[in-house]
Amino acid sequence: MIIDHPLLGPRDAQEFVYLGDADLINRPDWQAEDAADAFHDYLYLRDNPAGVHRELWYHEQGDRSWLVVTRDTLTHEISKVELARDVARAQGRGR
Repeated sequence: MIIDHPLLGPRDAQEFVYLGDADLINRPDWQAEDAADAFHDYLYLRDNPAGVHRELWYHEQGDRSWLVVTRDTLTHEISKVELARDVARAQGRGR
């Protein structure tokens, strides 16, 4: 599988480490009253979708960037690759 890195161009997926659902960017508020339950769900409960899914990938054998890859889990076709920092900023999570 080839991941088209937004800065470096096409790279073999073996350069990357899959880290799970891209919703991990949305960390719960640690000061909320239900923080313990929210962090339990955040850490341990995962969906296993069949079809289009947004995933976090880490470019371990490259520039060490974090990417959000939109991929069809049935065909492995990649439709979009974004820098995770840009996704977080767009959601108001990054600075």
